[in-house]
Amino acid sequence: MAVTSSPMRKVSLRNLAAHKVRLILTVLSVVLGTAFVAGSFVFTDTLQKTFDSIFDGTAKGVDVRVSPVEQGSSGVPIADVDAIRAVDGVRAVAPSVGGQIVVLNSSGKPMQNGGAPSIGTSYLPPDQQLGEPTKFVAGTPPEQLGQIALNESAAKRAGLDVGSHTRVLTMSGWNDVTLAGIYAPETDTGGYVGALFTDAQARQLFTDGSHVGYIDVAGAGVSQDELRDRIATALPDTKVQTGAEVREETKDEVGKALSFVNYFLLAFGAIALLVGTFIIYNTFSMIVAQRLRELALLRAIGASRKQVGRSVVFEALVVGVIGSALGIAAGVGLAYGLRGLLNAFDLGLPEGPLQVAPRTIIVALVLGVLVTVVSAYAPARRASKVPPVAAMREEFASTGDTLKVRTLIGAIAAVLGALALVVGAQSTGGGAAAIVGLGALALVLAVLLAAPALSRPIVGGLGAVFAKPFGPVGRLARTNAVRNPKRTAATAFALTLGLMLVSVIGVFGASAKSSVNALVDKGVEADFVLTGPQGIGVPAGAAAAAAQVTGVEQAVSLHGVAVKIDDEDVFGTALSGSPDGVLDYTMKEGTSSVTGTDMMVSDKEATDHGWKLGTPVTLTDRDGEQVTTTVTGIYADNQLLGPWVVSDQVYQEVTPLSMRTEWAVLVKAAPGSNLTTMASDLATATDPFVVVQVQDREQFKGTQGQQIDMLLAVLYGLLALAVVIAILGIVNTLALSVVERRREIGMLRAVGMQRAQVRRTIYLESVLIAVFGALVGVVLGVVFGWGFVRTLADQGLDQISVPWGQVLAMLIGSAVIGVLAALWPASRAARTKPLEAIADM
Repeated sequence: MAVTSSPMRKVSLRNLAAHKVRLILTVLSVVLGTAFVAGSFVFTDTLQKTFDSIFDGTAKGVDVRVSPVEQGSSGVPIADVDAIRAVDGVRAVAPSVGGQIVVLNSSGKPMQNGGAPSIGTSYLPPDQQLGEPTKFVAGTPPEQLGQIALNESAAKRAGLDVGSHTRVLTMSGWNDVTLAGIYAPETDTGGYVGALFTDAQARQLFTDGSHVGYIDVAGAGVSQDELRDRIATALPDTKVQTGAEVREETKDEVGKALSFVNYFLLAFGAIALLVGTFIIYNTFSMIVAQRLRELALLRAIGASRKQVGRSVVFEALVVGVIGSALGIAAGVGLAYGLRGLLNAFDLGLPEGPLQVAPRTIIVALVLGVLVTVVSAYAPARRASKVPPVAAMREEFASTGDTLKVRTLIGAIAAVLGALALVVGAQSTGGGAAAIVGLGALALVLAVLLAAPALSRPIVGGLGAVFAKPFGPVGRLARTNAVRNPKRTAATAFALTLGLMLVSVIGVFGASAKSSVNALVDKGVEADFVLTGPQGIGVPAGAAAAAAQVTGVEQAVSLHGVAVKIDDEDVFGTALSGSPDGVLDYTMKEGTSSVTGTDMMVSDKEATDHGWKLGTPVTLTDRDGEQVTTTVTGIYADNQLLGPWVVSDQVYQEVTPLSMRTEWAVLVKAAPGSNLTTMASDLATATDPFVVVQVQDREQFKGTQGQQIDMLLAVLYGLLALAVVIAILGIVNTLALSVVERRREIGMLRAVGMQRAQVRRTIYLESVLIAVFGALVGVVLGVVFGWGFVRTLADQGLDQISVPWGQVLAMLIGSAVIGVLAALWPASRAARTKPLEAIADM
């Protein structure tokens, strides 16, 4: 009578319970894969929920908001306030004024708030506020010029109390202020700094005197939609929205930003899951190989092929469910840790309770279970086909399967992938990157298929190097590593994927830093670069102070210019003086003098627009005002100068007061000047501006490199999970291999091999597998990095650099990983009792 499915399920469950170590290792691979996917969802859902709660309070009490049509314009004319008040149904009108600021703490140092906003706004009395009145926890609202109020968390971080004196930097310069009060906003987390000024002072600091940022309106006896339509009719040239529309628009913008983060994290989750998949597949392949006699015995007593296959798949299903459930719990912890990691980089993320949505649980469960079952299907199918008598004669899985077909397919994929990679790398843009991506995918597939064939010569060669000093033990380790190439390749492939990605990012980072360095070395002739906080730039007056330092020949300010040319939004550069002496560029026609309404254009820009010397070019600012410039010079394409350059005069005309910033100030020393002395003098001259950094070219390059390193550190932190999974995969495989070779190890012990020699054999075998995987991964990563960087040449990444030190460190590290991964399996192997192992059937 055939064995029924119910007894087979009992056999499967008992088999899992009887091999606890194997069960734990297999479950762990599923946990790690699903944890990253679950953690990605939890992290982004938490951010989204926190931002939603913040923006639920946005425009609270506001029925309608009137704002400028064009972002970056001067704002809404103050004169519109009276027009709005005259609209039927308007109860109250609240003009809003604000801008970016930097607040000094009690030590006189700028407050560090990461990526959180640092904003100064006007304070309106309670009877003029549209929402709930601002709640003050100490002191009073600002009542006169020179007084401010700070949000509670900012005041605490700054070490400021009511009555404290400090300074605030705005676009127009420094302001001495006194802290009059401390208030508690509805949401006060993530490094946010909110300073309240009197309405009069806010208008002085953040407006041109004729415009405000936007105007909020509260209605009475009329719906938001109706009030919006009435105001829109009265002010047809403005953007008029209901309060609900403002909140939804803000949420949508944040949602789009977070969607990128979500895709980014899920990509890493997919990588982790892919690595986990190979480990699971490898694990079940070995489990089936070890259980051939057991499965053959089941076949011999009446179990059908389908029942044997289903029993293996059922075990995978149990492992998948347990692993996925634990992975969800681990994902919550991972999301918590990831948020802590990013906060450690002071990115100013808001805080809130972790969000575990039903979608997260469903996706993680389905994905984890599906991957586990699919990974086990092929071994289960293979197990079901093993003839009972043949299986009972053999202890180990056959390792003699031909590799010809898969190797041939792999070779074809490698040729096609390499061809696509080379073709894509010859051009730039998204299309080229897509071709390189397809080539990279084909090469990864090629390695996956051809890795068993590759492992024999490569591992054999590595074995000749690593194993030779260890004599017979080394030769045995080398033989063990190459005799089952499929298992060796599958084990190494997990590490290959992890280090491939690390290498790609390493090439990106090294190339980015090399490109910045080359840009500065070749393009900047100035001896010093003055910079300020992002968003504020170099404070007004700092350039003039630097120009007065003894020995300074030039101090040229750089500005960004945003205008429209032929109804197209474009961005260029403005200079406060001649670029000669501070920037290295080549003039092709005309003059480099940019004064009045002169305009220099790059060769490409001139060709694209058909501009020649003397051509008039009309610049339209965000307020619709026009300034006509004249092309007086054409220069060879230059990344630092950008597509076109105008004078400081034109910049002032087309840029609203609230948007004017100095990106940097380039300082050129007179011939014969002592640069060390000048650096000290410049620091002294700009010290009153507090936030100004004085750097020579090398220091400036170092600062840019540090910013790149900070970004890479986050990426490496995420990729570390894939590497950890790969390491556990090696541990897993070696541990199962020890179980599989128990009789063999017992025989070796019986003929005189010592425990230390057994451990050494396992160590060397692990090192060979790890170094093989790392070597293939590093080669792939460097090649892929080269291809992708080539496609970004038009974005400024025109230098390709390989971090050879990092490459060497990864190869050495992989050997260390091999030893560490083998510690437990080697110890387990060394404890094998010879007689029991030989007698084990």
